[in-house]
Amino acid sequence: MEPDPRSSLTALYEAVLDAWNAADADAFAAGFADDGVIVGFDGSQHAGRAEIAKQIGLIFADHRTGRYVGKVRDVRPVGEKGAILRAVAGVVPAGQTDLNPQLNSVQSITAEVRDGRWHIVHYQNTPAALHGRPDLADALTNELRALRSI
Repeated sequence: MEPDPRSSLTALYEAVLDAWNAADADAFAAGFADDGVIVGFDGSQHAGRAEIAKQIGLIFADHRTGRYVGKVRDVRPVGEKGAILRAVAGVVPAGQTDLNPQLNSVQSITAEVRDGRWHIVHYQNTPAALHGRPDLADALTNELRALRSI
């Protein structure tokens, strides 16, 4: 039997956010498959665990990054060894105490069981601009604000 996708992928997602918050590029990339892919908030794309660690490391070296807070919305199995996790996230910029609503995002992870554990094969971080829908943007920001102390 494969590992439970809901708890396993939630833990994997939380580990990715924790690694970002710790500015630890190697820990960030550790959950990715060797051939995993990331699509960043700015649209950048990197393939392979080593390349992901390298590029995320450059971000940490060149920028004071903010702290992510995230909430898993759904985990859906796909076939016998795959699953998709959907989440929302916000960022408290470095040196600040509140979320910057312009940095809210919708995140997704596609993962596959390999060697008895889940590996991220695709991670996407998309801005949650919600253009023309300020009520939805405010609701998302308020929902994410409630997670800051978690």
